[in-house]
Amino acid sequence: MRIKKAKFITSAPTIKECPELNLPEIALIGRSNVGKSSFINAIVNINGLAKTSNTPGKTKLINLFDIDETFIFADLPGYGYAKVSGKTQNQWQKSLEQYLLKRETLVSLIQLVDSRHPLQNNDLQMAEWIKYNNLPCFVIATKVDQISRSQIMNTCKKFEKELKLPVFPFCKSDSYYNRNILSKIEEVISK
Repeated sequence: MRIKKAKFITSAPTIKECPELNLPEIALIGRSNVGKSSFINAIVNINGLAKTSNTPGKTKLINLFDIDETFIFADLPGYGYAKVSGKTQNQWQKSLEQYLLKRETLVSLIQLVDSRHPLQNNDLQMAEWIKYNNLPCFVIATKVDQISRSQIMNTCKKFEKELKLPVFPFCKSDSYYNRNILSKIEEVISK
């Protein structure tokens, strides 16, 4: 699979405001500041398509991106640390759950985790919730450029064992890892 074009469609606060696009959707989930927006920009090779920030919690809405008029990336608000009120975090959680459980065009989730750190409790809880709800998912280990090459495969294997899901390494500055990720995406959207 080779992505030729991508465009931002819309931002929506809840599933009710998400347009029906009749394309398979892949939702990106992960802790705040794990690199979901950077992943989108790198995998489609368009800098700035998805807004990135160093401040956790900037993604507050469901952001939809059309990829080659073939599938949709849905960038969801991050879970975990964010400089927002508990009420706002609860609203995000409710919106996230509704989207993940009720969006009919959703074909897979990608859970992003930070390769530089051990899995956090909320990463493990999210993986358990995904399994409990029988949602298809695979995992992207982000920021592998910030760990040694020898650690990359060991980290991915450790995460696979803990999460019981396939894990793919990813680095925004090195497209070497993109081939395997794009092959997996192609697999899930063609089912």
